[in-house]
Amino acid sequence: MKKPEDRIVQQPHSPQSGFTMVEMVIVVIIIVVIAAIALVQLQPTVQQFRANAAMDQVKGALRQARELAISQRRTIVVQFVPATNRIQLFQVLEPGNVRAAAPFLTLPIQSTVQFMTVAGEVDTPDAYGIPAPPAGIMFGGVVNGPPAGMQFQSDGTFDNAAGTPINGTVFLAVPNIKTTERAVTILGATGRIHAFKSGGAAGVTTWFQ
Repeated sequence: MKKPEDRIVQQPHSPQSGFTMVEMVIVVIIIVVIAAIALVQLQPTVQQFRANAAMDQVKGALRQARELAISQRRTIVVQFVPATNRIQLFQVLEPGNVRAAAPFLTLPIQSTVQFMTVAGEVDTPDAYGIPAPPAGIMFGGVVNGPPAGMQFQSDGTFDNAAGTPINGTVFLAVPNIKTTERAVTILGATGRIHAFKSGGAAGVTTWFQ
């Protein structure tokens, strides 16, 4: 005879645990909404990073051009292409003192950033001139620079094709985001390069080096 403790007690059937399809859909929707909110909040920060990267690219390309002109004792032509937001560097070939047909460096600047100025923007502390919006290049008092060209010489100076030193500024920004204003300046007599960031406070540009 079996003892009471030997009897097998049948447990009542319990439904399987886990998420239902409706619960899964709700969880996915919540995740998507949170991700979208985070993306919107991070967008200004992303644009700031891109503006800084573009400023560094312009500064780096100009410094490279100047260093090559000095180290190779040759003229290096700098060409800004606003239509495609690119910088091109050309060697001047000897004999003949003729610019090479093809650039040895073509640098597209950071995505979404353009050579441009915006309404309310003011000149940098270097005061080399600022073009009317939306143009972003001003050298020797000429929008987009002298038509004959701009170049670094072997002594590090920056001049026009006639050999006259020229000062100028490259202005950058992400369209419609004032706080992304950036600027890179060149002092023609020495080739000195400065970079500036914008505070963009109260709709008026405040530059910080």
